[in-house]
Amino acid sequence: MKHPEILAPAGSFDSLIAAVQCGANAVYLGGKGMNARRNAGNFDAEELRRAVEYCHLRGVKVYQTINIVMFEDEIDEAVETIRTAAEAGVDAVLTQDLAVARMVRECAPTLPVHASTQMSIHNLEGARLCEELGFSRVVLARELTAAEIRHICENTPLEVEVFVHGALCMSVSGQCYLSSMIGGRSGNRGLCAQPCRLPFQAEGGKPYALSLKDLSLADRIAELTEMGVASLKIEGRMKRPEYVAAAVSAIRTACEGRPVDFETLRSVFSRSGFTKGYFDGRIDREMFGYRQKEDVTSAAGVLGELARLYDRENPLVPVSMRLEARADAPTRLTVSDRDGHTFTVEGSVPQTAINKPTTPERAAQNLGKTGGTPFYADEMDCDLDDGLMIPASELNALRREALEQLTAARSDVQSHAFTDRAQRAFPRTRDRKIPTLRARLRLSQLTPEIAARCPDLILPYEDIAEAVASGKAKPEQLIVEIPRLLFEGTDAVLEVLRQARELGVTRAWCGNLGAIDMARNAGLSPVGGYSLNITNSAAVQEYAALGLTDTELSFELPVTRARSLGGFLPQGILAYGYLPLMALRNCPIKAAIGCGKCRGYESLTDRKGVRFTVDCGRHDGHPRQVSELYNSVPLWLADRLGELEGLSFLTLWFTRESAAQCEAVVQSYAEGRPMPGAPSEKTRGLYYRTVL
Repeated sequence: MKHPEILAPAGSFDSLIAAVQCGANAVYLGGKGMNARRNAGNFDAEELRRAVEYCHLRGVKVYQTINIVMFEDEIDEAVETIRTAAEAGVDAVLTQDLAVARMVRECAPTLPVHASTQMSIHNLEGARLCEELGFSRVVLARELTAAEIRHICENTPLEVEVFVHGALCMSVSGQCYLSSMIGGRSGNRGLCAQPCRLPFQAEGGKPYALSLKDLSLADRIAELTEMGVASLKIEGRMKRPEYVAAAVSAIRTACEGRPVDFETLRSVFSRSGFTKGYFDGRIDREMFGYRQKEDVTSAAGVLGELARLYDRENPLVPVSMRLEARADAPTRLTVSDRDGHTFTVEGSVPQTAINKPTTPERAAQNLGKTGGTPFYADEMDCDLDDGLMIPASELNALRREALEQLTAARSDVQSHAFTDRAQRAFPRTRDRKIPTLRARLRLSQLTPEIAARCPDLILPYEDIAEAVASGKAKPEQLIVEIPRLLFEGTDAVLEVLRQARELGVTRAWCGNLGAIDMARNAGLSPVGGYSLNITNSAAVQEYAALGLTDTELSFELPVTRARSLGGFLPQGILAYGYLPLMALRNCPIKAAIGCGKCRGYESLTDRKGVRFTVDCGRHDGHPRQVSELYNSVPLWLADRLGELEGLSFLTLWFTRESAAQCEAVVQSYAEGRPMPGAPSEKTRGLYYRTVL
């Protein structure tokens, strides 16, 4: 069975060389901007072209990451980034923002697009929507189990890419806002400051409650291959070349069925060892770890040895050679590779041997000396008339000339045609000057006052039937909330959505591409959630094309940008609430003290004494497959309503508040003034800050 592609990180040209020389089949890299590792060395236009030439010569593919969310004034930069990628001849681009994917289709339609892990694709429904959107490959979230990966592989025609080695984020990628909220450096824009690696502690737990060990599935490659995984991805564009060399070598060794040297892997980089992550379904405290002194010092002993793995050219490209020598014709050497390139060169007419004629074995020995080139002779056929003498110097010259021609052909950049057809102007459809109120809450928090003041009510899918039966809300008011992360049990949730439709409910809140697919299958109109990370008008248009009727914008979008977006959808923002900063499949409270001791809303305390609430929903009868880490204080904009005109609606995102507190907040926003019960401590979030 052919092994999957080994995909290696290349944060610099040295790391790219290490990846290629150690046996990677593909590398992924970023330009100088607009990628999820903006602090890596990265590649300018000329470096990118050289990288593609270097890799393609050696049979290695190059994927460029353009996987950040884009602001409105970055359209021209995005177009130029796509132009550079297309002209350099990269093999695909990875995107998070549907606007960028749209631009690639508009401007460089032959350039394949991969769905980045930043899109939080974690179930079959999300993969299906990626297929509909024209992606050729999906990079799955790191949090999936082996069974979940298999289910997706068996039911989608898309290529499936899976992380097999490297750092594990605590939050599902694309759903983390901790770095931007704490320091204005957004992970969704490639500048994560990794605050999760700093001390956070639950009461009675250990420090570093948000830091996971590094993942390594190097000894599970056969299983992934059997599943049908197309690409084995190594994390680490911020890591040094020696790390890349060690990781690629380990995965290559595993693909060849040989035992992996985990000790070297641990030495070059680890956080208290490795974990199988979520792959085996053992989601517990053993996954947690942090970088310790011994982890740092152990690297010194292996770096030199690892550097020797890529300090010279390793022959990677098999070629076939055929030598023909006749007594009355010039000697001919034909060289072919497996990509359809064939070159024939001619030498002189061979002389009759006086003493020792050249034998086929001697000729093959000379021709096979391809050292210093990327090639090795995989097949050799020497057809010589008897009694001829061909000097070794001539055989060397023939080989050199043929391989030079082959090198030139393989290095020739095959650019993708590019025409700037990107749409830059988008109509604005603002249907009202004063935004309406939309409350997201549980049925136990809903009061008649809230129902009267909020035309739209987002309720958990479990509460919809009772809300209608009790008369607490009208079906036309209700928006059924699909959990933004559903790793399993989607069929059961889909059935509840269909029942909601039969009750007269027509809309569903969708915070993930998979939820959009589910809503449409249930006959409900999708309503976009903040976690779709919409930050520009082109993305609004793309989601409108998917059938959304309105959408929340990303709360990483400053309010001046939010008010100015165009597009055919009514748009709103989260205007109140304890903002969700992380989505955690491995609950840090469970790991610290166990579910049995959890009192509901437990918290983590950072090194400054700030407390962040963690909630899984079990305490109020709404268990979720992830826990949420919430901000320490609520977002409050009730005194800034005049600055929010032009938005269609404001979502009040209730979590742990009592019904009375919810009602007080709704009154405050409805009347534009503080009411009894409104919070004393609050934040403006990121709406009035610069997000990098």
